[in-house]
Amino acid sequence: MHAVLAAGGWDKFTETFFNAKVMVKYLPDILWGTLVTIELAILIVIAGIGGGLVLALLRALGVRPLNWLIIFVVDVLRSLPPLVIIVLFYFGGPPAGWTPSGFMATWLSLTLVLMAFSEEIFWAGITSIHKGQWEAARSTGLGFGQTLISVVLPQALRLTVAPLTNRTIAITKGTALGSVVAVTEILGQATSAVSNRYNHTPLTMAAAAYILLFLPVVVLGRWVEKKWSWKR
Repeated sequence: MHAVLAAGGWDKFTETFFNAKVMVKYLPDILWGTLVTIELAILIVIAGIGGGLVLALLRALGVRPLNWLIIFVVDVLRSLPPLVIIVLFYFGGPPAGWTPSGFMATWLSLTLVLMAFSEEIFWAGITSIHKGQWEAARSTGLGFGQTLISVVLPQALRLTVAPLTNRTIAITKGTALGSVVAVTEILGQATSAVSNRYNHTPLTMAAAAYILLFLPVVVLGRWVEKKWSWKR
């Protein structure tokens, strides 16, 4: 009797989460969502890291009012959950005369969060360079900007590779938050399919897609962390 019940329970489980017919039907949607996720993640990484580097370089100029503004903005962005920022942009934009798409709201929100964390990581790398490096470079006739770009920044970037890689991975996985504002990325496609079919197999497919997409990135991040550990 128990064996029969167990077998029935297993059949129900597989029917709910591993339904072959549902997989075939919604595979194109999940693949499309994967492409959207990849596009969104790439744009976030490029803009977020680039913006963080620019802010760190501006902060290195030592202009106090500008530095205070950068620190304030960065601290606020690092304090807010990314989902809150997405919702604020998506639902708060229209009353202010700006109507962003779900894709735009998600991209901008996660980009700003990555920019804030990247700025702090780049800044930590810049400030970790010994003062003697600055003085030695300046003694050869290089100006402040030349010293920063040609001497200090290359060394600082080496120190930031590992922590920046891990932070980037953590934030780009947040693309799934875009499903809240109807972005057709992996989770968005899966939840829509679940609603249409009343079967949870698309969520299993979504989980598999996320693993296939981000597991190699996580492994790469671990390798980078070992090779470029944060040390002099």
